[in-house]
Formats: sequence, C-alpha cells, structure tokens
Amino acid sequence: MKPAPGGKVIAIDGPSASGKSTVARSVARSLGYCYVDTGAMYRALAWHCLQLGVDTRSESAVMAACRHWKTRLHRLEGDPDEVVLLVEGYRPTAELRTAEVAKAASDVAVVAGVRRWMQQVQRDCARFGSLVMEGRDIGTAVFPETDFKFWLDASSEERARRRGAQGVVDNLAYRDHQDSQRKATPLMPGLGAVRVDTTAQSIEQVVTSIVTRVSGEPQVKAAGPD
Repeated sequence: MKPAPGGKVIAIDGPSASGKSTVARSVARSLGYCYVDTGAMYRALAWHCLQLGVDTRSESAVMAACRHWKTRLHRLEGDPDEVVLLVEGYRPTAELRTAEVAKAASDVAVVAGVRRWMQQVQRDCARFGSLVMEGRDIGTAVFPETDFKFWLDASSEERARRRGAQGVVDNLAYRDHQDSQRKATPLMPGLGAVRVDTTAQSIEQVVTSIVTRVSGEPQVKAAGPD
C-alpha cells in the first residue's frame, strides 16, 4: 500500500517504551504532518468491546463487533494535528489507559482478522494528508511501500526504567511476546527500515535524525520481489 499522491507516510515502529510515541509526535510537529497512534486505535476497539460486554478472548465475538462497528476517523486540531478513531462519535482518552483495556487490547490485537480490518482503517488515514504513524506493523503491513520506515528500540533495562515500575516490566514482556509470536504481522522491522537505538539518545537527537532523513533524499529501499 502506497501513501496517497502528494502525501508522505513516516512509519515509526518498535516495542513498548522504545520512545516511539514521543518521537512520532515530535516528528509530526516538526514537519507539520498529522500524527496517528495506531496502538490507541486497538485500545479503542478493546474498550468498545468491553462496553458491549464482548469477550475479547473470543475471536468470533470480536470480529462480529468489528463488522457491526461504524467506524469514524476524525482529525483533531492541535500541535500536531492528530487522526483518531471515534467510538460512537466519542473520543475515549483516559479510558484507554486502564490495565483492563491494555490487557483486552493485547487480546484483540493478535487476531488475524482484526489486524486486517484495522489495517484498512489505518490506511484510510492517508486521506488526511502526510502522516507520522507509530505502531508495531506500520512498515510491514499498513504502509509497507513507504520510503520512510524507522524501527525504534532500547535495552530492556532502559525500557523498564522509562516505565518506572517492576510491575510494568512484566507487562512489557507479555506484550512483546504476544506481538512477536502472533501469526499475523508479527512485531518486527519493516524491509529496509532504519534501526534506531534510543537507549543512550535524547528525544531531540532521535527526532533530528529522522527529520533530516525525511527532509533530504529518500531512503534506498532494500531489494525485494516486485
């Protein structure tokens, strides 16, 4: 899938606490692009399922919820502008940060049908213009043909420090295992992605590096089948 004519998509993927959310927002702000948090979209779906009383461990029940959900993308004006997924016209925010929703999001995100459905929703974000999209499969499944793919990572110790609690360390390991082992678009760098180790770098250094690459010559894609 290619970005819309005239628009660019910057794909920023990586595991939890790699810094991709903060970096993606800052890159979008620097370039004047829209920011898209695809993880929040999965959490919105999970919250929607919980509101409906759907068992998020049931693939058939979750897929039924997807089929009957009249999704609506909305562009929020801000610094940067952000494309979000509304739930019945409402934008959940604090609701998406609970432990219950995080666990439910991990459940729904491993379902192959859910990922295919969500990828179509996420591709539709390109109608809003150039994007900085962060997630776990942007460069491999959502916009695999974009010229700008980045894979952010950090040491497990640094990622744990960023989360600030041992209880979250276990959750990080659980989410990474879930995502790396799923059959549909497992957690991995996209073909030709630029790998960025954020362990010892400041946000400003990482953002500058990405903006410089995007503003200059496009990256040379790795060779692969046509």
